[in-house]
Amino acid sequence: MSEDPVSLIHEALETLGLPPMISYIDLKKRYRQLSRKYHPDIVGNGNDAMARINRAYEILKKYMENYRFSFSEEEILRQFPHKEYQEKFRF
Repeated sequence: MSEDPVSLIHEALETLGLPPMISYIDLKKRYRQLSRKYHPDIVGNGNDAMARINRAYEILKKYMENYRFSFSEEEILRQFPHKEYQEKFRF
């Protein structure tokens, strides 16, 4: 996953197979579904799918808990301003 916040969040949504407008409850439901399907105890060792699912879930959960906004590109950029914007107001 890249470190650009917009890409990071969109990649996390894609990993979990979720649309941009979801609730926290929907996020948890989807995570549990995928956990049951890809858990190492079920699939076996050597499967990094569960690691990707966990990472995506943590990214989205953190964003929803801290900001409680939609996942639109405009909203993400408001929460994580571009480098140029940050430098503009640096003293």
